[in-house]
Amino acid sequence: MDNAARLAQRPVPQLLAVSKTQDATAVAELAAAGQRAFGENYVQEAATKTAALAELRLEWHLIGHLQSNKAEQAARLFDWVQTVDRPKLVAALARHRDPARAPLQALIQVNIDDEASKHGCRPEDAPALAAAIAAEPRLRLRGLMVIPTPHADPERRRPAFRRAHALFESLRADHPGLDTLSMGMSDDYAIAIEEGATMVRIGTALFGARPPKAAA
Repeated sequence: MDNAARLAQRPVPQLLAVSKTQDATAVAELAAAGQRAFGENYVQEAATKTAALAELRLEWHLIGHLQSNKAEQAARLFDWVQTVDRPKLVAALARHRDPARAPLQALIQVNIDDEASKHGCRPEDAPALAAAIAAEPRLRLRGLMVIPTPHADPERRRPAFRRAHALFESLRADHPGLDTLSMGMSDDYAIAIEEGATMVRIGTALFGARPPKAAA
């Protein structure tokens, strides 16, 4: 990451360790090496790990699709939700966030390649969603998250990363506090950094190949 940022003349992004399907012991080992931010796909799986590792005071990000009926639990468990993609979810998260806690950090998930099977709002809907998040005092709008269409050649994802960065910059005109563009994974993070990622989500390169997917 440092090398990719240096070559691209970009700031070094934040590393989010994707800990979905990993047990609490594996997370604790990485935390002992200095990693603080971890990403989870499923609310219930995260609930078990956050309870087991509470004394480590880690930073927890939800990076999987969030159903509205799990918004209450997500608002309690997570420090960040990176997959806000509809107004109903904005209202639910704000309603259930404890006002005594720091605001829930929110990223808008954008379906940057307009894939029918992918979650995320359409790029043209992002400004209205950003305004809705910004209007909620219990939420803090931080930026965007994207997952481009997978290709065997990671270079083919570059145009999607470039479009995401352009959308991010356009939103900053109305929301100058935006500072987070979450994009790039183990096989394409260098390209994402070149195109302006400020956070990359790395799982396999840190933990090795994932075990079979756990149930939601």
